[in-house]
Amino acid sequence: MANMALTEAVYYILLSLTKPLHGYGIIQNAEKLSGGRVRLAAGTLYGAINSLIEKGWIESLPEDKSSRKKEYVITQTGREILIIEIERLKELLRNGEEILGG
Repeated sequence: MANMALTEAVYYILLSLTKPLHGYGIIQNAEKLSGGRVRLAAGTLYGAINSLIEKGWIESLPEDKSSRKKEYVITQTGREILIIEIERLKELLRNGEEILGG
């Protein structure tokens, strides 16, 4: 797995999908988790969803007949990518605190 930084949008999409959610639920959760900083537009979200499905980081769940909303969930690969990103962010924080004395 490549050691690369995730965009904030992708980070919050993956974090949101640790439980199954539909598109609007992802938008709401990303905004909530980021304290309102990350606001995903529908076009941005669905472009990212398609890309993440192609990469195998998330998957679409079988459609529920009672609801027409498609739900998505993180895959094991996506979870591993998310863990790598969290470790990368922790390292950034540690390095900043060491230099600035935080």
